[in-house]
This record gives sequence, C-alpha cells and structure tokens, in this order.
Amino acid sequence: MSAPTQSSTAPLSYEAVLRDLAENDERIVVMTAENRAAIRNLPPVLGKRFIDVGICEQTMIGVAAGLSLRGRRPVCHALATFITLRAFEFSRDDLGIPNLPAVLVGGVPGFLSDANGPTHQAIDDVALMRTIPNVRVVCPADEHELADALPELITQGSPCYVRHIGLKPAFEHKKSFELGKAEVLKDGDEIGILTYGLLTREAYAAANLLEQQGHSVRLVHLSSLKPIDETAVFETLARCRTTFTVEDHLLTGGLFSIVAELCARRGKAPGRLVPFALEERWFLPTLLKGVLEHEGFSAEKLAERITRAIAS
Repeated sequence: MSAPTQSSTAPLSYEAVLRDLAENDERIVVMTAENRAAIRNLPPVLGKRFIDVGICEQTMIGVAAGLSLRGRRPVCHALATFITLRAFEFSRDDLGIPNLPAVLVGGVPGFLSDANGPTHQAIDDVALMRTIPNVRVVCPADEHELADALPELITQGSPCYVRHIGLKPAFEHKKSFELGKAEVLKDGDEIGILTYGLLTREAYAAANLLEQQGHSVRLVHLSSLKPIDETAVFETLARCRTTFTVEDHLLTGGLFSIVAELCARRGKAPGRLVPFALEERWFLPTLLKGVLEHEGFSAEKLAERITRAIAS
C-alpha cells in the first residue's frame, strides 16, 4: 500500500490520503472519540466504516481491538493526552499484549496544545506509549510526512501511536518516511541536534542561524522514535562535539531518555549530551508562538541556548 500523490510538488493531505487508502481497502475503519477536526469530510464517504464513539477513548480502543481481530485495520483519532493517558490500560491490554494492528492518532500533541492547561498537554505521551511492548511510536514533522507515513503505519502489522502534526512543511524532506529510519537534514560535525515532530521546524531554522554564525551543524529528524535509528544517533554522538536533544515533552521518558538508554545498553559514552525538554513542569498556556518563545524553543531561542551551552 503506497501513499497516493496529489502532484509532484504539492504537500500531501492527511485526510485525502486516508480517504484514498480507505476507498481502496475495505479493511480500513476510521474511528474517533468526538475529535473530527482532521477527518471532518470522511463520514459521508466511508458510511458505516466511520465510527464516532463520543468522548469514550477507552471504548474506542476496545472496539478497535475487536475490529482488528476480525481482520480490520482501524485508524483511531482523539486528543493526544486522552488517547494515551485515558485509554492507556486498553492500549496496553487490548492492543499491545495481542499485538493487534491499529493506528492511534493523537491530536494537538506537545506544544500544539498551546492554549490548554496541564490536563490537555500531551507532554508525556512518548514516555507512556513506548513502554508498551509491540507499540510503535511515530512523530512526523508536518502533515505531509504524516500522510506519507500513513500507508506503512496501517500495513506494518503492529499497534502504532502517532502524533498528529497538521502543519505545512517548513523544510524540504530529503527522503520518504521509513519506520525506524531518521532523516539527516544537515550533516555538520560541530553541533549535533536530535529532534522530532513539531520542533524539527524550529531546530531547522535554528540550525540555519547557527550556520550563519559560522558553526557546523548536524540536524537529525527522528520521526520514528520506536523503533529508532540507532545508527543515526550514534553517528551524531561520535561526530559532533556537543549533541542536543530537542523535544516538546517532559525530560523523563522522551528522546533524551531514549538516547541515554541506548548509550547505556551499548556501553558507549555519549560525549557531551545536552537535553532541551520540559523538566518537571507543564508549559505556559498561550498561543503557540508565545509558548515557543516563553519556553525557549523558538528558532531564535534555541540558537541562543545552544550558543551559550557550547561557549560554557
């Protein structure tokens, strides 16, 4: 199953790709827990294969498991914090243990839940979902990459949690999505940046600013966090004087934890590894631009923080 292409240059639309896939594969069932923003045009197209369970995330996961047992391929949608936290036991027991194919799409993850308070901030979703055996964790940088990844996520045969990033591309992707493979956007050897999801765009702009200052930057976008591209991670750690992990997630359990665990498992010293994440706190509820600025994750703030860190 390959992703439909709208044109040679236009970014892919998540809803359009999901619609085309479902129209060509009757196994696909689109589900939602009253979260239709990204799929609002699909009900009249899919009919009974579009199921809205209401604000009942646990029920949605249980139904998805039953559908999977009958050969269906459910694609489930809810706010990221609720599809992970509220339905965690169901994802673990009903999908993870039997290793059933279902895609769980978390809306407004990380800083994208900008104006919401702590109850709606999915900044622990990666930590939660990667603990479940068999569950994949995917964090695209934009809607194009999300749509590009969708065919593989539906057909790969295991449960998968994916952060929904509905933003236009902020940079040109050098490769198509591959589960477990990173995308090296810049290949310098002084400053290493490992990142994923929403913050790849900010890190890309920050890398441009750092290059203008004369620095050599290696920027690696890790859209697949589980499985992760260990080769790309270790190449970055080995080549760069200082490597930064950048994420809109709690420090505990996110990318920094993943990298530290890899180094411990391999018995390799990571060199100088500096995490940029949220340490024991939720972020300030305001508009996205204000969140990035206040929390220090805008391109300008990231460049400043990295410059200070390497100077020290």
